[in-house]
Amino acid sequence: MLHQVYHILRSKQDGQYIAAHPDPDSPTQYLLLFSEYADALSYLNKYAQELVDRFTVESISGTQLKGILQRWSFAGIGLVKDPLLPRIEFLGLD
Repeated sequence: MLHQVYHILRSKQDGQYIAAHPDPDSPTQYLLLFSEYADALSYLNKYAQELVDRFTVESISGTQLKGILQRWSFAGIGLVKDPLLPRIEFLGLD
């Protein structure tokens, strides 16, 4: 995981990352990660087509991931396996 490049979606307006909230009653959030640049764009086009111009796709290495998770207080990652369904695998920081 450390040597892989991932893609994340970030707001151009406030710098927030797109996160998943598996439990709507909990403040716990997971950073959404995409294996491919095109998958991140497909996810945006499918679920937020009217907001596409407000987000940018950033590429990060596995070594940068831990810092982002800690800085933004994410509980873990949501690795998007299929952006169109979506099928997401949640992995905690434990």
